[in-house]
Amino acid sequence: MANIKSAKKRILVNQTKAMRNKAVKSKIKTMVKKVEAAITAGDKAQAEVALKAAISEISKAASKGIFHKNTASRKISRLTVAVNKMA
Repeated sequence: MANIKSAKKRILVNQTKAMRNKAVKSKIKTMVKKVEAAITAGDKAQAEVALKAAISEISKAASKGIFHKNTASRKISRLTVAVNKMA
């Protein structure tokens, strides 16, 4: 356990940020699953709606530093290609 006041504060701040990051990543995983489920079901309209929401959340996460910008781009690109391949 930390003894210095600033170190104690850093522990609290890091816990708060870790919880936020975990929540955002979990939310994004859920949105990606919704897109993939719509693709599997063959529902292009639903897939496009879910894709738009997922792209928005992934971009926000990248801007906040939760995901690296290249990771965010890769996730968005793969989802978009999958939706565009639907007949």
